[in-house]
Amino acid sequence: MLATERLLLRPWWDDDWEGMAAISADPEVMRFLGGAQDRAESDRAMARMLVATMHDGFGPWAVEAPRVATLIGRVGGRRVKAGLPCAPCVELVWRIGRPWQGQGYATEAARAAIADLFEVHGVAEVVAVTAVGNAPSRRVMEKLGMERDPAEDFDHPKVPAGHELARHVLYRLKRPLGGAPVWLR
Repeated sequence: MLATERLLLRPWWDDDWEGMAAISADPEVMRFLGGAQDRAESDRAMARMLVATMHDGFGPWAVEAPRVATLIGRVGGRRVKAGLPCAPCVELVWRIGRPWQGQGYATEAARAAIADLFEVHGVAEVVAVTAVGNAPSRRVMEKLGMERDPAEDFDHPKVPAGHELARHVLYRLKRPLGGAPVWLR
């Protein structure tokens, strides 16, 4: 478990599947992530995520905001072995429910997840990708100190050519040689 000023990043509970399904069914939350998921799709995604977490030793955490909600979303790293131009890599991912967006929760949780990936799991670099038009996620990436090289922008292989979400940006954050990033000290 990881704790921040306002959040707990914790292991998944059985009750979280329903909450994550509700978040993933929201078309606004999922507008840059391929569209809303029904319960079966959400459950399959959760199962794949938990299997990968057991295999890799890390994965997205359930994010709780004590005294606000027991589940507001998920944040963490996931190993990408193939399918993206930056693979193999560790991708930082997040999904925060609409009632809790715009309050800095994604950035706060991502900072804790990055610290865990760098300091506990020895990850040398994290990446984050999103559709070009996803300004909220791009702001999170920039607040985290991640950097983008426009030469690394790419058309996502799982999105049909010409689709408005096909073009993606890639941001990177390397573990500093002298220790933790400045915002972790």
